[in-house]
Amino acid sequence: MSTTFTLEAKPRDKAGSRYARRLRNAGELPCVLYGHKQGPVSLSIDAKTALGHFAHGEKVFVLDIAGKKENALLKDLQFDYLGNNVIHADFERVDLDEEVETHLHIVLKGEAVGLKSAGAILLTNMTEITVRCKVRDILEHLDVDISELGSGSSLHAGEITLPAGMTLVGDPDDTICSIQMVRHEEAVGEEAAVEGAQATEPEVITEKKEASED
Repeated sequence: MSTTFTLEAKPRDKAGSRYARRLRNAGELPCVLYGHKQGPVSLSIDAKTALGHFAHGEKVFVLDIAGKKENALLKDLQFDYLGNNVIHADFERVDLDEEVETHLHIVLKGEAVGLKSAGAILLTNMTEITVRCKVRDILEHLDVDISELGSGSSLHAGEITLPAGMTLVGDPDDTICSIQMVRHEEAVGEEAAVEGAQATEPEVITEKKEASED
């Protein structure tokens, strides 16, 4: 299990985009806590501290709300219209021993043997999978060794070895990554096209220049 960090949370008594914008300008991140048959609570947390934890893949937190501590699972992040900045976070009340579904980030490790072949490239189709496990067993990420992956081969979600007590949710045939070969004819054709463009362009410019001087 990843380390559980405590985030100081302040109750919000106002709503609306204008108020939320003022909070963000003051370095706070608006958020909401819900679940366990209790009503939702609007809160704000320190943006810099929270985003630092989010960036490292941490999902389980203790929210300290005026001295009352709640175990919370990060469920969703909302971004601005450009998709660059987090503007809101959703937390769900949890018990550390209850089972939940969560997204698990995949980190590919090792140099695949198939990449040693000329023209071989690694294609990544998925960077995370959905798993079910106890809250206390949630990981920041899962390292997956691809050193034995050969050219023309694929790694599927069902082939990943998960820690004890963790099960895959979703299609085990989903492709995580694969090694494919770039056809030699395509590579040669692209090189020829580039060389042809480089060789032709100066000649056309020169002809125009000479015609202008005449």
